[in-house]
Amino acid sequence: MRDPLDWPTADLVTHRVDATPERTAMVTAETGEAWTYRDLDRAVAAVAADLDRRTNGTDATVATLLPTRPAVGVLLFAAMRRGATLAPLNVELDAEALRGQVAAVDADLLVCGASTRALAEETATCPVVSVADLPVQSDGAEGEREPGVTPTELTRDRTQLVLFTSGTTSEPKGVRLTVGNLVASAVASAFRLGVTPGDRWLVCLPTYHMGGLAPFVRCTLYGSAVVVQRSFDAAATQRALADHGVTGVSLVPTMLSRLLDAGWEPHDALRFVLLGGGPASEGLVERCRERGVPVCPTYGMTETASQIATARPETAFEHRGTVGQPLVFTDVTVVADGEPCDPGERGEIVVDGPTVTPGYLNGDGDSFGDFGFQTGDLGYRDADGRLWVEGRVDDRIVTGGENVAASTVVDAIRAVRGVEDAAVVGLPDEEWGQRVAALVVGDATPDAVRSHCADALAAYEVPKTVRIADALPRTPSGTVDREAVRSRLSGDNADDVSG
Repeated sequence: MRDPLDWPTADLVTHRVDATPERTAMVTAETGEAWTYRDLDRAVAAVAADLDRRTNGTDATVATLLPTRPAVGVLLFAAMRRGATLAPLNVELDAEALRGQVAAVDADLLVCGASTRALAEETATCPVVSVADLPVQSDGAEGEREPGVTPTELTRDRTQLVLFTSGTTSEPKGVRLTVGNLVASAVASAFRLGVTPGDRWLVCLPTYHMGGLAPFVRCTLYGSAVVVQRSFDAAATQRALADHGVTGVSLVPTMLSRLLDAGWEPHDALRFVLLGGGPASEGLVERCRERGVPVCPTYGMTETASQIATARPETAFEHRGTVGQPLVFTDVTVVADGEPCDPGERGEIVVDGPTVTPGYLNGDGDSFGDFGFQTGDLGYRDADGRLWVEGRVDDRIVTGGENVAASTVVDAIRAVRGVEDAAVVGLPDEEWGQRVAALVVGDATPDAVRSHCADALAAYEVPKTVRIADALPRTPSGTVDREAVRSRLSGDNADDVSG
């Protein structure tokens, strides 16, 4: 007999359908079409059988090139049912980048959609199938389908997902996430956010990132429902939140800002807005307090299967800027010079626990040390254990022999009247080695930004290059794309500057 602690023994839908077959599993936001867990189980069985015919048995890798759709959830659990690894790929990448990722995961099959068919065929070195040709249905009608495959017996260390990092400061890496990583993350999230039987979690993030995939895993574990919206739109997302009785939603700061700009006021059923993918400014948190939005700023990574620390609304409003205490089971150590830091002392954030990846596809072990996974993020914990994230280790700019923390300059710029957001990077400089450069969003001039910084910062910290932009370039997961920021601020692209 297997150790009962080595759970789950099969895919999560197999466990869930035995417990609550008539509960709603998924809802299509645009049409209102609903799937029960019995419907989902039948679709998963049919797709698992189809994948079994198209690949070479257990341990296959199924890559996907799909926008956010309910079919992504079916494919996730169908892969889990037959013991395959799912590798969701970013539909925004070009063929050259995707070709490298398909090779890196050694895909046996690539599943595409109508909008990604041409890109898939240009990319793939394996068979390609359209999701429309798979038996993904929500009505439970089995027809002449084969009965499906027997659920594969799972172990917690089986690699279930391979997700590629955003690559904002380096080449994307393939992150292996196990069944145990996903379940531990879902359980820890439930302890922080709470769960009710009628919960409905809206997904409008890309499902080739962990923030978009996590609700499928969590809702199936909890027996609640995921509402799937094809893409974020301020007006359509407001309607989805209200019409489908959504109780929780995952957003990045830009999305939340656009909802508030559009006049959104949350309905009474909404319990949490999980806000990640980038720092939540104090101004945005204050707008949420004024509007009654139950915002939960969170800090997470692909390498930790999503959340590391999350602040409940009461914590976010009272201690603006924090991402709260770490989730249960998650150990967070702030390290400087190889030693743990005291409260208030800044260093690199290091994470350990059952949500942390066992490693990258390429076997890169440089990110793992004595205290766990080295995130590359800077921050500190206060006396009550709340975590504050203050930029990246590699964001440090060395100019004229002086060290400049990009986050310090960003904080100063955000205090300028009319500024909504900013990103600060170092640019090559023949005289200084690097010069501080800022891309600023809002109603402000470069001279106003530099003048304020001259009063608030040391002279070497004042940006020598400032450009005003309509928005910061971001990756699909919502993080600032630092290479794109550098490109906009460099050379001939750096118009509207003051230096």
